[in-house]
This record gives sequence, structure tokens and C-alpha cells, in this order.
Amino acid sequence: MSYVVRLKEDYRTRVVPELMERFKYRNVMQVPRLEKIVLSRGIGAAVTDKKLVEQAVAEFTLIAGQKPVVTRSKQDVSNFKLRKGMPIGTKVTLRRDRMYEFLDRFIHVTAPRMRDFRGIPTKGFDGRGNYTLGVKEQIIFPEIDVDKLYKIAGMDITFVTNARTDEEAYALLQAMGMPFAKPEDKN
Repeated sequence: MSYVVRLKEDYRTRVVPELMERFKYRNVMQVPRLEKIVLSRGIGAAVTDKKLVEQAVAEFTLIAGQKPVVTRSKQDVSNFKLRKGMPIGTKVTLRRDRMYEFLDRFIHVTAPRMRDFRGIPTKGFDGRGNYTLGVKEQIIFPEIDVDKLYKIAGMDITFVTNARTDEEAYALLQAMGMPFAKPEDKN
């Protein structure tokens, strides 16, 4: 018997029928689904300290389970001593099983470790069915060893769905277990 990702199976068996009933979809293919999760970090201080980029690559490799891409500047900005082609960030895109594994770990292990956690804010939707969340400290991920850190830094996590509206995307993420804050607790 082959390994089946728990959250992926839950999506097929529970979330799809729930969303079909709620939004009155006629076809299973109309139900919104998660397409990818993108983890990214801009490292402005990397202009003067190259070790920050190496640390970010190592951390993203541990967190995501795959090696990130180093993003580079597209133009010169003399005020920031930035030259075209200098490394200024990292990003990694998760799809398929790795995406579901990451989301499962994020919902059940990582999110509750956030400082003063009262639920994930609902104001990160972009109007097209995608949700972006800013994380202030990478130490909330259990894969990160605090003793080996060079510097505490944050990151952005973007959940890209094929939902047409924010309402559908919210319903999808909530049905998958995303612990959103209650409307009266808006952060």
C-alpha cells in the first residue's frame, strides 16, 4: 500500500463535498483547490552581510523539504548600495504532496506556536482567491534549531488557490483546517 498524504485525502473525501453543497457547484472540477504554497523572504541586509542569504537557504531547505531559489535584484539602486544581480532574497514553491504536507504541519504544529496566537488574521486575501500571511519569526517552525540561528527573521507564506473569490478561498482554507481568527478577534 502506498503512502497517501492525510490532508490531500481529507480534501477529496470531506472538503470537496462540503464546498459543493455550500456553493451549489454542479461539477467537482468547479470546487476551488490549493494550487501551490510559496514561502519567501526578502533580505535587504544581504547587501552588506552575505551570510544572511546562506542562512535563509538553509532554513528554507529545512522548513520546506526542498532547496529554495535565491532571488536577485533586477536593477541598481545607489541609495541602498544595491547592484543588479545581487542576492536579496529567497523563495521556494511547494506543489502537490509537499504542499499538503507543509500545510498539515503548518496548521497543526507551527501556527499554534506563534506568539500570542488567537487565530490567523483574515485580512490577507488579495481579492483573487489567494491568501498571504506574514510570519515574524522563523523559530515557530519546529525544524529550526534556535541555538544555531545567526539572526531571527520573518517570511511571507502565500497560499495560491484557483478560487474566483476571497469568500471561496476562505471557505476552502477554513474547511482544510486553517485556524482563522474569529470575526470579533480581528488582528
